[in-house]
Amino acid sequence: MAIKQVKVDVNELTIGMFVSGLDRPWSQTPFPLQGFYLRDLGEINQLKALCNYVYIDIEKGRGPIAANLKTISPATKKVANTRERVSSFSEPVAALKIQRGLYRDVEPLQREVKKARQLHQKVYGAVVEVMDQLEKNQFDGMSLGETKRVASEMVDSVLRNPDAFTWLSRVQEKDEYTYSHAVRSSVWAILFGRHIGLPKRDLDVLAMGVLLKDVGKVQLDIALLSNAERSAEEERLYETFVELGCEILRKTPGVEPRVISVVKTHCERLNGSGFPQGLSGDKIPLLGKIAGIVTYYDYVTNPRGSRHPIAPSKAVGKLYELRNIQFQEELVVEFIRAIGLYPTGTLVELSTGEVAVVVEQNFERRLKPRVIVVLDAYKQPLDEYLLLDLSEDDKRKQELLDSGKKSRYEIEKIEIARDLEPGSYEVDISGIRDHYLMKNEKKGLMALLSRLTTRN
Repeated sequence: MAIKQVKVDVNELTIGMFVSGLDRPWSQTPFPLQGFYLRDLGEINQLKALCNYVYIDIEKGRGPIAANLKTISPATKKVANTRERVSSFSEPVAALKIQRGLYRDVEPLQREVKKARQLHQKVYGAVVEVMDQLEKNQFDGMSLGETKRVASEMVDSVLRNPDAFTWLSRVQEKDEYTYSHAVRSSVWAILFGRHIGLPKRDLDVLAMGVLLKDVGKVQLDIALLSNAERSAEEERLYETFVELGCEILRKTPGVEPRVISVVKTHCERLNGSGFPQGLSGDKIPLLGKIAGIVTYYDYVTNPRGSRHPIAPSKAVGKLYELRNIQFQEELVVEFIRAIGLYPTGTLVELSTGEVAVVVEQNFERRLKPRVIVVLDAYKQPLDEYLLLDLSEDDKRKQELLDSGKKSRYEIEKIEIARDLEPGSYEVDISGIRDHYLMKNEKKGLMALLSRLTTRN
């Protein structure tokens, strides 16, 4: 029987949840005994003032995606694609070997973004060149040396600072869908691999495989690729792109078998519902499982033909519903932890009602990133952007509480209330990015000039 109640810390409550139990008698609170839906931030703040944790009914209300990921019971959703209706996977799979903290050193964002900006164009250009050669049927003599080199450089960049490349991927133009999808998916794959501590050699293979996973599509008709509702016969024809791609890469000098393995298995699924071989469980190699997750996530957030991607929390929710069905549960949970519920570039609404853009991650506290506030509580543009480090703000206010200088009723900690669909309130995310990155570059330049002046 599905678990209905989940224990949730009051700091993780969101509007739409159904509170079914408290950590104290109902009689000591103003809330109704039969439970209630959280309908506004005022009720959440009341609970924060009175309780440390509560119980929520996940059948009646919204579930906690950001935390307690392993406590929610599996659920299948009604979807058009029959592959997503297959029952959950029950055979044992090997536990994921995670090496947290393997890549502790992080390059300052303002320094790494300069390298990432140039590298992003090189990566994109290398993929475009390969696709162009394939479209002209220039298989013989095709070299992937440049693609391999820039893929490795991309891994190095993400290892130094994950935010820099993520920024550039978030705002990449989507007029050439297959190209940009491959680049974005590679970034997600490297971020994920970095999080679980994959060796650099495996990251290089993973990046190369995900960059080249769709090369077989150049041999298919564009109308077939663009058709969202394919017949059974059309779907079978579409699925041949995987084998077509593997065949191309086998004929290409310098492509190692492990890269081809990533391409061949990125569409396989845990419960055997994938293609081309219908592999299941641990018959799918780890890098293939990772490639499948990042491909799915990027497709959901950036569907072909859509003007705007969906909010990250909705994409995470879709992915989470498929854990232990299409994707290994432990990998899904770690992927969500790796990218955070609010990846860099996400548009969010704060508990104050203000609207902000996430500009830099806090890898210790994923729900407390750095944001730039762009709209006030009435959703009007601010005269001047405000940089707010939610982690530092929370720390400062907690110190006031701990010292007794302020009470819980005098301080309102600022939280991210929800993420918004990109394009909401006509906020120019790329403009915010340029403002933030240029501001950091100017700071670095002024600091350098100051040091030079002092020395002289």
